[in-house]
Amino acid sequence: MASQPWRHGWGRRPPSIGAMGILSDDDITLLREPQLAHVATVQVDGTPHVTPVWVDTDGEHILCNTAKGRVKYNNLVRNPAVAVSVVDRQDDYRTLWVAGTAELIEEGADPHIDMLAHKYLGAERYPFRQEGEVRVIVQITPTHKLGRG
Repeated sequence: MASQPWRHGWGRRPPSIGAMGILSDDDITLLREPQLAHVATVQVDGTPHVTPVWVDTDGEHILCNTAKGRVKYNNLVRNPAVAVSVVDRQDDYRTLWVAGTAELIEEGADPHIDMLAHKYLGAERYPFRQEGEVRVIVQITPTHKLGRG
């Protein structure tokens, strides 16, 4: 199954679904589907920077992927505060909005982006790699829910 990253050699097996408190079983189900998320980071001048991202979860964290040197990466190095919004493509009222903190993890980032490419595109490998880019997993620890539709 493509949404089980521990089978791709990175990360650890997730805790029991819903065991960590912030993410409910419904949230975890939504995150394991190929739903597009929007991640907001804080720019140098304090304004938000919002980008659409592919996401998944290990049952406790929200996981996405980026490359070193991108605006999102630079913002998170400076300030790990983040907000995430996910809206079901088929049901606009099935949503998840959380605030949290991000940790950048280089180990396992290449297999992780390949797993996301399989989940979202059905591709064996991430087809948009740039020469020399260094991928990182953005591991978001939700600290509180901002709302839910």
